[in-house]
Amino acid sequence: MRVAFQGELGAFSQQAIRQFLGHAAQPVPCERFDQAFAALAQSKADAAAIPIENTLHGSIHENYDLLLQHDFVITAETNVRVVHNLIAPPGLGFGQVRRAFSKDVALNQCRDFFARHPKIRPEVFYDTAGSVKMVMEKRPPGGAAVASELAAKIYGARILKREIEDDRQNYTRFFLLERSGARPRTPKGSGKKPWKTSLVFSTRNVPGALFRALAALALRDLNLAKVESRPLRGKPWEYLFYLDFMGRPDQENVGHALSHLRELADFLRILGTYRAA
Repeated sequence: MRVAFQGELGAFSQQAIRQFLGHAAQPVPCERFDQAFAALAQSKADAAAIPIENTLHGSIHENYDLLLQHDFVITAETNVRVVHNLIAPPGLGFGQVRRAFSKDVALNQCRDFFARHPKIRPEVFYDTAGSVKMVMEKRPPGGAAVASELAAKIYGARILKREIEDDRQNYTRFFLLERSGARPRTPKGSGKKPWKTSLVFSTRNVPGALFRALAALALRDLNLAKVESRPLRGKPWEYLFYLDFMGRPDQENVGHALSHLRELADFLRILGTYRAA
């Protein structure tokens, strides 16, 4: 399978692809998230691996918005442990490093490391794995990168310091997206995990509307795993609500909850049902 993702080869998204589909999947790098969605829409890829939230940074709002713009279905989810490493070209020692390139989010997650090593200046680059590629190709004086172990292996670089992130509980949740009609997949190790359903809906802007919508789930004892609100374009100060709950639509209580929610919502779309990570 060809799987589109944002970033260069060696990005954490490529690790997600391997967790979804194994090493046989062919990664298709894209510079931006919207280009990864477009690659799937235009059949330049068979699927897309898209980050949706991070335990430290929060939700990736751009991708929530892009989900609504495309008729794709979520067929799997996985969690990737984000491990940042200081990576340099062979021959450059740790004492010689003066600059560390990476994405701004990655650099912000390594503040304690830079505080302990003030001689190393963090410099923002557009991509974590791309920063490794750049320092290997251009060899900027004293230049290293902050990225994954996979990126170091792909570009032949050397890891100088491992696990330099501030918080070890740093995970990114990824969706595997496929075109409408695709069946859920079962990544290795998730065969016995519970089912999860993601949907998006909007309600009228009247008192108690959201309370009644959420009550449709609560009354059926459904476990709500996540709620995310996003602005509703064209209607200032009105919102779409993205929900994740445990269960699948063919279960009786879930079916009744969805029927009830459809009666209350102005708009409702199920984004996918898949095994929980």
